[in-house]
Parts: sequence; C-alpha cells; structure tokens
Amino acid sequence: MSTQSSAANLAQALKELHFEWQQTEASWQDHKAAEFHSRFLDPLPAQVARATNAIQEIHKLLSQARSDCE
Repeated sequence: MSTQSSAANLAQALKELHFEWQQTEASWQDHKAAEFHSRFLDPLPAQVARATNAIQEIHKLLSQARSDCE
C-alpha cells in the first residue's frame, strides 16, 4: 500500500466513522454518549490531520530516498 493511499484510506475511514456515529446518535443520547463523543470523537479530526501530514512527509522522504538511490 502506498503512502498516498494510506492517507486517503484514513480520511475515508474518518468520514465513515462520522456517518456511523450520526446513526448511533439517533438512539444513544445519554451522558455516556456525550462523554464518548467528546473524549474519543472530537479529537479525531485533528489527530487524522496530524497523521496525514506525517504520512505526506514520509512520502516525500521515501521519494527522495528512491531518487537518491537511482
């Protein structure tokens, strides 16, 4: 799997999780649901953005290493 497809897969997984959470919220609306959302789901977009940036940096480094070895 390429680094670019890894970043795309991560973004797609976040979208799918968001959709599934919306479905879950329709039936789970108590204090624990709110706690779960704030503790685990709220931080995810920023974490995915950081991971995507890291993946892009790894891609650049790997490309440079390949170029240097040719």
